[in-house]
Amino acid sequence: MALPYKAVIFDMDGVLIDSEPFWRQAQIETLATYGAEITVEACIQHTMGKRLDAIASTWCQRCQLQVDPAILAQQILEKLIVQVRAHGRALPGVHQLLAALKQAGYRIGLATSSGPEIIQAVLQRLEIEAYFSQVCSAEDEEYGKPHPAVYLSAAQKLDVSPDQCLVIEDSVTGMTAAKAASMTTFVVNAHQQDPRFALADQYFTSLEAIVSLVRAND
Repeated sequence: MALPYKAVIFDMDGVLIDSEPFWRQAQIETLATYGAEITVEACIQHTMGKRLDAIASTWCQRCQLQVDPAILAQQILEKLIVQVRAHGRALPGVHQLLAALKQAGYRIGLATSSGPEIIQAVLQRLEIEAYFSQVCSAEDEEYGKPHPAVYLSAAQKLDVSPDQCLVIEDSVTGMTAAKAASMTTFVVNAHQQDPRFALADQYFTSLEAIVSLVRAND
């Protein structure tokens, strides 16, 4: 019996690519140029899973920076893309899971907080563009995650109802967005044991376990 979904929608950062260290480093280095010191832990607590504009606004407010958030966002973006293009690697199981889903006939979408420049850099670096029939950025929505807008847009573009979608996420922010969209949500995170992940439909430490699940139900 096949899994009861027509579409699988992926988050990108932390699911397909371990880009969170790149995001954090880009923030730390950029803020340092303004004399503001932030920690990895602060990035995880305050900006993980958020849109770039929200990240920039967060630091401008918290660090009382005298800089336009749009300029700060662009500076973070430039550092991030350099890191992705030079060092980005697919997380274990990414290529196998995408291939298994495609072979099984699922529609595959992407719904990420990242903007189009980052999306393009990641998909090209990992050589996985061809798997995704629809790509949605929360930057195109009025509200970013944890608002469900980007997931609802992805479902609409994939021509499926929310209850026919399986979402694969790695953050509390993203999980909240997917659940608010009334979608089944799998959380994959090997590094962060957050008690709020109990709200997910299932929890995994790697994508490889989901590969086995798809193949067993194909």
